[in-house]
Amino acid sequence: MTDDAAPDLRASDADRERVVDILRDALAEGRLDMEEFEERLDATYKARTYGELAPITRDLPAAHGVAVPAVSLTKDPEQGGNWADRIVGGGDEDTSTWAVAVMSGFQRKGHWTAPRRFNCFAFWGGGEIDLREANFADREVVINAVAVMGGIDVIVPPGVEVVVRGVGVMGGFDHREEGVPGEPGAPRVIVTGFAFWGGVGVQRKLPRAEKQRLREERRREKLERKAARHQLDGSRHDPLGLNLHGLSDRHAEEHGERGRRHDGGR
Repeated sequence: MTDDAAPDLRASDADRERVVDILRDALAEGRLDMEEFEERLDATYKARTYGELAPITRDLPAAHGVAVPAVSLTKDPEQGGNWADRIVGGGDEDTSTWAVAVMSGFQRKGHWTAPRRFNCFAFWGGGEIDLREANFADREVVINAVAVMGGIDVIVPPGVEVVVRGVGVMGGFDHREEGVPGEPGAPRVIVTGFAFWGGVGVQRKLPRAEKQRLREERRREKLERKAARHQLDGSRHDPLGLNLHGLSDRHAEEHGERGRRHDGGR
């Protein structure tokens, strides 16, 4: 497979570490100077996809002197969502199927089961239907939203296909998330209804657990970059690994010993 066969696939920590190993070898062999090494190291830890990683070592040979891509692009994308486990079936009588907000608000969020059809109404009020951690009664669910001088927000996780069919009069439905292909096995969410002097918004957000994981990953990568820069600073001051501080101490000690012998000889 060529370098650009799957450039949008997310790279893992192990992929980045393999690139770092190649950069270190190139530095030791004199193929990169210290400035080039630092620039490419920083780009490696910032890379999120294979497309961003591949150019970093494209002009460097592998261990046996043959130019090859730095990372493999044959990895299958992970099915992020375990959709088969989240489409639970069952009758709508087992879950919440409607919500109303009149000069008030409503929320459906967290771990709940989205029915085949969910009807909601907001008048001088607002509502939120959060599907990021929800299960689904079927592979296709319909959110029928009516907003009159109010607003309703529908939040879906990545991987879910969204279709918007609502009608607005002096109001509107958000179509920005339409056209994004769904993941295999993921449910389809159809947003329909009516908005009068109001609006129905559709947003795509990461689940809270995934947001926390990414924050921890960024924090870990920041610490790794800091440690790598610290190691580079040490290498820059002592490029041959001679422990110059130790040599200086020994030199001073020997110089002092010679001085004492010279004074004693007098």
